[in-house]
Amino acid sequence: MRIPRGALLRSRVVDDPGDALAEVLDEGLTGYVVFEPQDALLLGESTRGIVTFEDGIPVLAYDTERDEGGRDGLEGFAVTGPHRVAVHAVDADDLAEAHETEAFRVSPGEPARVLAGDERLSDRTLDAAPESRRDEGRDQSALEAFLSDQEAIEQIQSEARAEAQARAEEWGLESALADDDEQLPGRDEADDVAHGGTRY
Repeated sequence: MRIPRGALLRSRVVDDPGDALAEVLDEGLTGYVVFEPQDALLLGESTRGIVTFEDGIPVLAYDTERDEGGRDGLEGFAVTGPHRVAVHAVDADDLAEAHETEAFRVSPGEPARVLAGDERLSDRTLDAAPESRRDEGRDQSALEAFLSDQEAIEQIQSEARAEAQARAEEWGLESALADDDEQLPGRDEADDVAHGGTRY
């Protein structure tokens, strides 16, 4: 992926990357922001990430040091503490080709959630996004919420086991269900059975 060099609008250190995300949302920036965590620089580490925007809404995320994009890219430079942020403006037509890189795309509210841990800013960004991208963000948020609900997952698993047991009894297969203390046949024995023979 190639992002064209943009016109530098400003470069400064902010206490929270969410401050930069809120600013470009309010400005309706089309371009990109380079994030450099200051703690990483002090430790001699090299960490740098880029988020591109269209009308203030995040589109792509890329971790330049680890060569990863999308959610994985965001997590690579999601470091707490001050960041140096450099804001660049780029013409929308010049970004069009880069924005077709599906592997690096993020949902509108994801940078605020991952980089800043700011759900309110995430929701505000999602509300400001084009209608075609709002479902993308909400579907992802709903999936994350579901996966974090361990009780709901365990309930589904329990219901699935009960249904499987009921079906087995209905079809007369309950005797074929292995008890916990029964051993499965070894690979050699299984191969023999599969080929119609038994090894003695």
